[in-house]
Amino acid sequence: MASRTESSSVSALPGVLDGARLAAWRAFLRTHAVVVVALSRELEDVRGLPLAQYDVLVQLVEAPDGRLRMQELAARVLFSRSGLTRLVDRMADEGLVRREPCVDDRRGTFAVLTPAGRRSARDASGVHLRGIHEHFARHLSDDDARALQTALGAVLAAEDRAAEDRVARDRDA
Repeated sequence: MASRTESSSVSALPGVLDGARLAAWRAFLRTHAVVVVALSRELEDVRGLPLAQYDVLVQLVEAPDGRLRMQELAARVLFSRSGLTRLVDRMADEGLVRREPCVDDRRGTFAVLTPAGRRSARDASGVHLRGIHEHFARHLSDDDARALQTALGAVLAAEDRAAEDRVARDRDA
């Protein structure tokens, strides 16, 4: 993130970044950090479940048969990509998930949701959804929510297209 002294020089670059967009970026980063800390604290305090574990459980709950290859799980999680293998190992030790080998690919491994993991996700969802409302959603009007969804959707769509282009270039190279 640019410091205050850098912002004037950055905002002066035509077509690169204006003051309003830099301010929006900073607000986005700060809001994300503040809300994630609050959500994480509440899940830990009320359910004893770290947000990164809840994220893994939600991804598995939403997956067909409650199972994802580790590579696919890593692409879906939002909070703990770098330490995912260790995180899943801890969750397996706690009985929330289990690992299964992939029969098609001896190198591949599945993370599979256990009944205890499904219960844990269900029990934590109320705390998490209340937290999203309390720390984020209640502060937005319906118009704000739609505008934010549209704006962030545009950024995500552009980044998805750029990622697809990189994959295609790498494949063709």
